[in-house]
Amino acid sequence: MAETPRVELTAAAADLLRRLRAAHGPLMFHQSGGCCDGSAPMCYPDGEFRTGDSDVLLASLDVAGVAEPVRFWMSKSQFEVWSHTRLIVDVVEGRGSGFSLEAPEGVRFLIRSRLVGT
Repeated sequence: MAETPRVELTAAAADLLRRLRAAHGPLMFHQSGGCCDGSAPMCYPDGEFRTGDSDVLLASLDVAGVAEPVRFWMSKSQFEVWSHTRLIVDVVEGRGSGFSLEAPEGVRFLIRSRLVGT
């Protein structure tokens, strides 16, 4: 039986990542778990956000049309809260964080979740 991925992308999120990759090069996500924008996944050029011992690498996402995996990091404290869920990265209209690469596109990444095993 194949293991359910910890993090997955909707078709809309994968499409946006292809566009962002073409404009900005290799990408990464980080979700800090802070209030407001910190609770959303933030997309950065790979390596621009420094990760460390307080972060967990949840996935290296393979995106069709993107040469390298897109790594998805989360703060350990946030992972403790989300550890029982499967994270689904989606895209919705609206303004996200000014620091995340999709902000000028008029959309923002959003996490949807399901309990592990569902």
